[in-house]
Amino acid sequence: MNSEAHPSVPFVLSTRAGRTADQPIGFLIATAFANPHIISLAAGLVDYETLPSPETRELMTELLTDDAVGRARLNYGTTLGLPGLRAALLQHFAKLDGQTVGEFGASAEQIVITNGSQQLLALLTEALVDPGDIVITGWPSYFVYTGVLMTAGAEVRCVDMDEDGMVPEKLEKLLADIQSAGQLHRVKIVYIVDYHDNPTGTTLSEARRPVILRIVQKYSANHRILLLEDAAYRELTFEGEPPRSIRRYESNAEAGSHQVALLQTFSKPFAPGFKVGYGLLPRELVEKVGLLKDNLDFGTANMSQHLVFRAMTSGLYDRHVQVLRRRYHEKAKCMLTALNQHLGDFCAGETHWTQPHGGLYVWLTLPEYIDTTRTGPLFEQAIREGVLYVPGSYCYGPDPVRRIPRNTIRLSFGTATLEHIPQGIERLAKAIRKVDRR
Repeated sequence: MNSEAHPSVPFVLSTRAGRTADQPIGFLIATAFANPHIISLAAGLVDYETLPSPETRELMTELLTDDAVGRARLNYGTTLGLPGLRAALLQHFAKLDGQTVGEFGASAEQIVITNGSQQLLALLTEALVDPGDIVITGWPSYFVYTGVLMTAGAEVRCVDMDEDGMVPEKLEKLLADIQSAGQLHRVKIVYIVDYHDNPTGTTLSEARRPVILRIVQKYSANHRILLLEDAAYRELTFEGEPPRSIRRYESNAEAGSHQVALLQTFSKPFAPGFKVGYGLLPRELVEKVGLLKDNLDFGTANMSQHLVFRAMTSGLYDRHVQVLRRRYHEKAKCMLTALNQHLGDFCAGETHWTQPHGGLYVWLTLPEYIDTTRTGPLFEQAIREGVLYVPGSYCYGPDPVRRIPRNTIRLSFGTATLEHIPQGIERLAKAIRKVDRR
């Protein structure tokens, strides 16, 4: 037998690996690094100057002062998360919904802490979705989760969005059509980013929240469809109080009948470097998600959990959220002012953008004849002008019965400075006018 190596022989990859494609964000970050002069209005990352470095240094010192206690915090934790933090997060959920823990109708045992909320999205999908199953998302929706669905082999079906979020009548029609086709058994998840949506910046209105829940309940007669409520940007509401969660509308549901999973994170309202996300799950899913997480990492980083727990109990977390609300409000106003200044007179009626009341994003729609995709003329022209954006085409799931629009853009004011935001919009407007072929 020939024992020589055969480097030209390929690995045989799994079908799961074959379904996993590049995430657009990798290309966008690489493009920004390759063009140091560029102003990035693309990546949905956080404001660099407000990251709580000195406060975290103090927390670390405090947590490691006693060697015995410090070593415990540097050891492994439990799979589902630090018990004290889980209890605090339950109180946090209830407080955000204006309820006591008793009124909220849940227990700390239903809280799962993960390496960012993205991991929890992936775990819930793995727990529920087989290849060929259907997951319903918004049109458009969070494109990183779409990548998770593609890896899972799911069929993505989409529901129209407007300025008040997902349109309930459109969701009901889609579910009715799927039922009429005898395929309702394949629907496993309805996914919605209901606060300051990524990518549009819109928020699901208060009036629509119980309606969306009732629709999902209606079509769960033979199996429960998970309503996956991604509230990553909930605490970044600029002013006033945001709507209550969808989960609140099933607070009084009987045990064993909850179907909302409410997910939040410390990444956007505090610091992504801690990599701590969390969710309140229907009781029946907690054990299975925990077993899947056991296979991955035995639990989220113990020290990170202790740090965010201390940040919550000391009041640091709440103070920092207020800082970020003011900061992002200022940035959003800066971007909206620049859009009005530089594109307010461009193709009236065909050019428009959302007016976010929180989060990190503005959704820009241009005339249909302007191609904003990565391979279109505007993207290359924008890079030449020195600005980077996310093509909106990335944000539409591969719904087999829909055609993906090619004239939308996601803009983020998360990382760009107050000086760079208007400069970036001016450069973008210049690129748009250069490719305009009217």
